[in-house]
Formats: sequence, structure tokens, C-alpha cells
Amino acid sequence: MSARAPSSPVAEQLPEVLIEVRGLLSQFGDRTIHENLDLDVVKGEVLGVVGGSGAGKTVLLNSIIGLKEPEGGSIRIFGHDIGNMSKAQSEDIEKRTGTLFQQGALFSALTVLQNVASPLVEHTRLSRDMIRELAEMKIAMAGLGPESHYLKPAELSGGMRKRVGLARALALDPEILFLDEPTAGLDPIGAAAFDELIRNLSDDLGLTVFMITHDLDSLYAICDKVAVLADKRVIEKATVAELQGSEHPWIKEYFMGPRGRAATKAA
Repeated sequence: MSARAPSSPVAEQLPEVLIEVRGLLSQFGDRTIHENLDLDVVKGEVLGVVGGSGAGKTVLLNSIIGLKEPEGGSIRIFGHDIGNMSKAQSEDIEKRTGTLFQQGALFSALTVLQNVASPLVEHTRLSRDMIRELAEMKIAMAGLGPESHYLKPAELSGGMRKRVGLARALALDPEILFLDEPTAGLDPIGAAAFDELIRNLSDDLGLTVFMITHDLDSLYAICDKVAVLADKRVIEKATVAELQGSEHPWIKEYFMGPRGRAATKAA
């Protein structure tokens, strides 16, 4: 009797890619921002996106969420090619993603409660009472109390506006959360508290987070991976520890310069 061949080991399950960017070309007139840019964002990761001034971090974000049409390449979210989607597919992506813009982008004439409720009003047929209840819950999740509900954006501090923007981004229970410089303009204590909030929400809700930042403390505190934009593309996507060993000049200066070394000691 011949010996039975050993069973092959079970293949390790590959992580699910929620965002796939391939060969992205971004231009403004004669100026090329991105060229042949590739990037994968996998389910459940908190990804920090860094790069020098003019590297195109926000252009990349706007291209992914559909605010800028790429000049070339392809972008897929949840398997949908954003350049060739039906209206139903576009609405599906809008419901499954949330975005916190750098300045909050709140409606100035609406109260906090109305701002957070606005996606629910637009995209659901829930009753007024249910919408109110859900909006109040999202506001609490973002770390704000009931006393904030009837304030207008002009009456809020910078940190509070960011938390309201975050609550609104979470209104539809998104799978992917996009953040554009979420700690910009905050003092160190407020920035650290916001970082902790994002990390806790990601862990508790299973969120995938795409976060543009220049804040080294945020990278060390909450990011699983960091994508580095330079030379018109993503030159590396790795952990902070791995990037510290990179020989690329910009990465060395960014992570091993005085601020980078200080962030390392604080981590």
C-alpha cells in the first residue's frame, strides 16, 4: 500500500482589500500630482497617509471619495470601479463610507443635532424620533454631551467641531472612515484625546480608517500601517517601525528627524 501524501497546509486567508488604487494619474493643468500610484487599503486597518507639502494627500483622498475625477488609472471601493458605477452603486458607497474633512465642513445654519442627523434624513426613511435618537447616540460616541445638541458651529471650539464632524461621519454606520488632518489645530491634549477616540471607535466598530495626517504622535499612537507619498506615488506602505529603517531621504528626515525621534521616545 502506498503511503498517503501529507496534506497541504491550509492557505492563510488573505486580508480583504476594500480600496484598490492602480496606476492613478492626477493632474491640474500641466502639473502632475500623482503618476502610476498604487495603493491597497485592507479591511480593519488604520492607515495613516503622509507626505510632504504638495505630495497630493488630499488629492488622493478626494479622488477616492469621488470629489476629483482622475486623469488616469482606476480606483475600486468595495469592488466597485468608481469611474464606471451605476447610481445605485454610488449611493451604496456613499452609505458605507464616512468623511471628516479638515475644518469639519459643518452646515453653519444647523445645530449640532441637525448636522449629525442630516445624513440620516437624506439616506433613510426612518421616523423623526428614530433619527433624533440615532443622532444623539452618535454625538455621545464622539465624546460630546447633550448640552451641545442645540449649539451652532460658530459656538463650538475647534475640537468640538471636529467631534461633531466625526459624529456626522459615523451617522450611517460606515465601514470606512476617511479623516483629513483630524488633529490639525488641536492642542497636544486635545489631539491625544482625539487619537484615542479614533482608535477606540475603530476597535469597537470594526472600522477601516484612511487618515491623512502630519501628526507624528498620531502615527505612533493609532496607525497599523503608514502609506508614504513621495515622487508622485506611494513609495512605501509599512509599519512605523519598518519605516524607521527606510533609506529613502524623505522618510529618513520625517521619521528620524528631531520631531520623529521625540515621537519615538513618547510612544
